[in-house]
Amino acid sequence: MILVADSSALIALSICDGLGLLEQLFGEVKVPVAVYQEVTVGNKSESVELDRFLQGKVEAVDTENYIYLDGYADLGETEAMLLYKQLTADWLLIDDRHGRQVAGINRIQTVGSLGVLLKAKQKGLITTLKPSLDLLIKGKIYISAELQKTVLKLAGEY
Repeated sequence: MILVADSSALIALSICDGLGLLEQLFGEVKVPVAVYQEVTVGNKSESVELDRFLQGKVEAVDTENYIYLDGYADLGETEAMLLYKQLTADWLLIDDRHGRQVAGINRIQTVGSLGVLLKAKQKGLITTLKPSLDLLIKGKIYISAELQKTVLKLAGEY
């Protein structure tokens, strides 16, 4: 199975020490060059850990492929969707709600960082989800109170 990742969800999973879950749950992880550059260039939060994790996972995007876009998609999201199509991937890891809608228009199956944590809990890879959720919130990842409650309910922790 192949998972192509966008930057925001990678950063979120890095914050809660969840990057290792990606390969355990999905097998092969790939990112386009634009996403790699977004998460590793400069002194950004989590850049060192993400650089280490993404070694050997960066792929050039064939711009001959096409996807339907709107005026709001950033370069990383666009390249991630193109790479998904290019590799005939199984999942696109993306947290941005608008990006997920665009992915849906392009018939791209998505999962977010919270979905990864839920899958990990269901498979017994983590025993509780709440500590990871707390780390995300402490790391300034915005998750509405309603979504927090929903995720904890789905995890059987509310």
